This record gives sequence, structure tokens and C-alpha cells, in this order.
Amino acid sequence: MFASALVAALAQQIVLPLGGAPQQVERLPAPIEQAGPRWAAACAGSDDWEKPAPPVRIHGNTYLVGTCGIAAILVTGTNGHILIDAGTEPGADQVAANIKALGFKLADVKYLLHSHEHFDHVGGTALLQKLTGATLIASAPAARVFASGTATPDDPQAGMHPPLRIANVGRVIADGETVRLGNLLLTAMATPGHTPGALSWSWESCDGGVCRSIVFADSLSAVSRDNYRFSAHPQYLAAFRAGIAKVGSSRCEILLTPHPSASGLPAKLAAGKPWVDPAACRSHAATLNAKLDERLAKETAK
Repeated sequence: MFASALVAALAQQIVLPLGGAPQQVERLPAPIEQAGPRWAAACAGSDDWEKPAPPVRIHGNTYLVGTCGIAAILVTGTNGHILIDAGTEPGADQVAANIKALGFKLADVKYLLHSHEHFDHVGGTALLQKLTGATLIASAPAARVFASGTATPDDPQAGMHPPLRIANVGRVIADGETVRLGNLLLTAMATPGHTPGALSWSWESCDGGVCRSIVFADSLSAVSRDNYRFSAHPQYLAAFRAGIAKVGSSRCEILLTPHPSASGLPAKLAAGKPWVDPAACRSHAATLNAKLDERLAKETAK
């Protein structure tokens, strides 16, 4: 009799405590099996930076909470949560709505991190800092942008974008340093190139006993204003190459990028199942190097 009840309970994901009433087992929100196809359907091939997209649990305590065209990553923990990127200023409202839709409190977001210091990825940082009260952690070059609202002159895209709302940086972080919060540990990788202050991030995310190495790799694309030549800045170009190499050599089973399409995320979400690719960062780095080579060849041809 008891064995039959136990089997039935397990089938319904219910725990039968000794001498007590059945308790429902907690299910983590937005599993990729259901939420991934919902995301793909909502975005339907769109890269719109501000088009709303539902949240998706990528693996364990790692969630996608951005828009169709801009990724924002929430990593949840026992002592609070960490958010990487805020999207545009209008897009930040969607990021906040997605965090709340998952059942998390904005006040429990304790740290805000960034990829690169352009308005499409950090334009909403000041707003989310106000909503959460979180401490903003930034690279030294990005901290100058958050303080002034404008790109530094050494940014290949300086002068191309609207200014940011000023945000208060609580800590400046360097290459290889970590952000700790309770059971969370994220490591910063300085990956300049797309911008001087760009950061990529790596961490471990566990789902039960299954842990995966996740890398949120910055854009690292050679996009610039018309009169900028990467080949005219050999020191910056060397740092660009070094950043790509860091990503390529990272322990990386799940690759995420600031623009979801850059890592093929829409198709992966549409499939509605977890994915693991130990070669993802290595392959991504090879693609980035090839594109940088192509850009340099065009500069030489001019």
C-alpha cells in the first residue's frame, strides 16, 4: 500500500514526509524545455533590442532575462543574485519584469556587472541600479564611461552612440578578479576590442549534481566609426587578440553572448532542450579571429 502511494507521489513530484502531509517539490521557473520555444516564438527571428522576450532558465541558477536582441543574464544565489548587462534604457524595464516574472525580488539583485560599455547593453544600468539598489562592478575603462555618460576617445565607436545615464560604480574590477556572493563566484576576463572596457565572465552553474561551465563572452567584433583603423593602433589590436584568446582557452560548456544571435542562441532555444558544447568557446574564438583578419585585410586594401 505504502509502496503504491510512494510511486504515485513520485510521479507527481511530491514528497511524502514521515508522519506529515505531502509537500510539493519546488520546481525551478522557466525551464528551457517549455520557455525556450516560447522565447523563439515571441522573437520569431527578431533581433530588436527592445522587443520583449520571456525569461528562460539556461541551466541551474542561470537565466536569460533580456529582450529578443539583447541578452541580460541573471545568476541566482543563496545570498542574493547577480545581473550581467541591463540592455537599453527602455529594455531595462523588460529585464526587471522578467526577473519578477521568475519569482525573484529586484531587491535581491546585489551586483550589476557588464559586458561592454555601449548603450544597447548598459544603457539601462542606472535605472536597474535605482530599482535594485545593487552595487555596480565595472572595469576601469568602463567605470569612466559610467561616470561621464560618454564613450572614451579610444573606443573604436566613439561618437557613434547616444550618451548613457550616469551610474555609480561601487567597485573597479581587473582581469582575473572574482565577484563572490554567497555560493556564487564569477570571474572577470578583460576582453577589450569592441570597446576598451569590455569584460567577459565565467562561472559554474549546477542543476542538481550536474554542473556546467558557462562563459558570457563579450561581442569582440571589429565594428567602428568610418575613420577608425584597428591596424593603426597596434597595442589595442594586440589586446584585442589576447581577449579573443582568453575566450578561446576558457573552460566553456555553455556559451552565451550579449547579442543572442552571435552564439546561435535562438535556434538552441527553439529546440527546447539543454545543450552542451565543450568546443563552443574555441570555435567562437576562431570565428572572431577570422572576422578580425577580414577587417584588417579591408583596411590594408584601402
